[in-house]
Amino acid sequence: MTLTLYNTLTRRQEPFETVEPGKVKMYYCGVTVYDYCHLGHARACIVWDVIRRYLQFIGYEVRYIQNFTDIDDKILNRACLEHSSMEAVADRFIKAYFEDMARLGIKEADEYPRATHTMNGIQRLIHELENKGFAYPSDGDVYYAVRNFSEYGKLSGRKLEDMQAGKSDAYGGLRQRVNIEDPEYQKKKDPFDFALWKAAKPGEPAWESPWGAGRPGWHIECSAMVRDRLGDTIDIHAGGADLIFPHHENEIAQSEAVTGKPLARYWLHNGMVKVDGEKMSKSLGNFTTIRELLDRGVDPMAVRLFVLTAQYRTPIDFTDEAIAAATNGWHTIKEGLLFGYQYGKKLGWGVGTASLLAETVERFQETVNNDFNFPGGLTVLFELAKELRREGNIIVHEGKTETSAEELHRQWQTLVTLAGVLGLEAEIEAETQTSNGLSDAEIEAKIQQRQEARKGKNFAESDRIRDELQAEGITLIDSRDGTRWHRN
Repeated sequence: MTLTLYNTLTRRQEPFETVEPGKVKMYYCGVTVYDYCHLGHARACIVWDVIRRYLQFIGYEVRYIQNFTDIDDKILNRACLEHSSMEAVADRFIKAYFEDMARLGIKEADEYPRATHTMNGIQRLIHELENKGFAYPSDGDVYYAVRNFSEYGKLSGRKLEDMQAGKSDAYGGLRQRVNIEDPEYQKKKDPFDFALWKAAKPGEPAWESPWGAGRPGWHIECSAMVRDRLGDTIDIHAGGADLIFPHHENEIAQSEAVTGKPLARYWLHNGMVKVDGEKMSKSLGNFTTIRELLDRGVDPMAVRLFVLTAQYRTPIDFTDEAIAAATNGWHTIKEGLLFGYQYGKKLGWGVGTASLLAETVERFQETVNNDFNFPGGLTVLFELAKELRREGNIIVHEGKTETSAEELHRQWQTLVTLAGVLGLEAEIEAETQTSNGLSDAEIEAKIQQRQEARKGKNFAESDRIRDELQAEGITLIDSRDGTRWHRN
């Protein structure tokens, strides 16, 4: 089974072949730390986390780097409003980032370089670009001469002569804007040239450089970080589709002009998040941070499941209905994941792990190998989870199983392993047996049976299940949003 993936650079799906056999060097353009992370960040971080996990699952040794942009106009503006400092704002939101990602079950990267900690590498790269004729100083600034790089536009498919200022592009962003009254415009040799170094402004943080005190432009930091941490050519460069142009296009121009080598073999981009069919925006009032969503009681694993139900390159629409469906789906998988903890001892399972179902694992891998088809992989998980839930119901009602204990152990172990690849994990301690003898999963199973009885207009059976749960100390509360329960 060969892993194939869609390469934005070549615009086709290709077999995955790494620079060094068995090893993957992967870089993800991270967040600018001026605010709390939102749903778009959640999707991107979940996608790249799962891709990293999957590459490790199929045997690769992965070195994963994610940067923080900690010097930027938005950070400086917030520091000014709060009468704080750029460093204090950045540190606060980096801390918040780790808190949010931990709640979503995101594994930490191997390293998190920061722009302000990479000044030597940034200045070295600018100096090399200047020596090679791809950069020029102008009144304290340094600009990249776009037209000197003959391959500019190869990632986005754009041609400079076709670009028009201010018009929207294929990825929903804006083309480069040209304002002839902007003082920066007067410094450039060409309107499409972009800043590598910006001269210091009064009251702003600055670093000494051969071109005078100043700070780096946005694009140069990632080129420098990739080179410093991973080398001239990496295997996977990842980011959101909104970064294809100009950010990733400019990274290629900067890096490849100096090294003469491909910056990355594969460019992967995740699709954007919409909210009720509209672009997420603070001005539209549909901007939701990760912590706001989770603090409302949405299960982090449901958020993961929501993200993974869509092909990672396509846009995804966040709606109340979609997150409710993902929550229901997570309950199904969670029941399967808890099966072993609830019934393993009763079934006589030993303390060790069971062998995995080879055919099931092979089907999962064959599916996901098609451009990281995680929605297809989830289908395999649901099949396992539903079968384990069915067997759990039989155990509860009949005290036996239809499948051998050994086979159930293998099914459960396979589900736990494959769910782990997707970062889907149930909290075991919170799901232990309740004092009245019914587990959370058993209660949910009975509620599901009651819902099915009500759909079939079998109200006598519905009432029987409700009374049965009431006798066990469980009260049901029906509403338009479903059925909630609590222990008396």
